[in-house]
Amino acid sequence: MATKKAQESRSEVEWPFGKKNYLLFGLALIVIAIGYVTLSQGSMTLSPILLVVGYCVLIPLAILIKDHPSESASDTAETAEDD
Repeated sequence: MATKKAQESRSEVEWPFGKKNYLLFGLALIVIAIGYVTLSQGSMTLSPILLVVGYCVLIPLAILIKDHPSESASDTAETAEDD
């Protein structure tokens, strides 16, 4: 019986973030990498802007935006049932 409950709880585990979150996080990593490359080339204007945008804007957005896969799937299921 204990193994059946453990299997049920494992099947209910959901990813904390959706596709949009991972795409924003990937974009943030690219912007940060470009910022460090421009910093190594001596750019004292563009590199801080890119680094601030990456660290202070894109990464928090990637964490805070609510794009859970279960919500979007349940929303489409509810919409289909309403029709």
